[in-house]
Amino acid sequence: MVKVFMYTLSTCPWCKKTKKWFEDRNIPFDFIDYDNLDSEEKKPVREKIQRDNLNLSFPIIYIDDVIIQGYNPDKFEKAMVEKQRV
Repeated sequence: MVKVFMYTLSTCPWCKKTKKWFEDRNIPFDFIDYDNLDSEEKKPVREKIQRDNLNLSFPIIYIDDVIIQGYNPDKFEKAMVEKQRV
């Protein structure tokens, strides 16, 4: 089964569209709203994002080992199809 995780912002319209894209396809996902974390909780998240060579631009979606930054349904679809074949 494909594991989907995302870092989002609670007020970001692109983050909301991303969540809705996965919900509409009944694809389960976990997420963390970065802006709802306190400063101590943000630090390890920020470090992980930097280790993955990304910037703090949301949403950030992990589909297994594929990382997609931003709302991009074509990339979501492609990653889901590829990961389900494995």
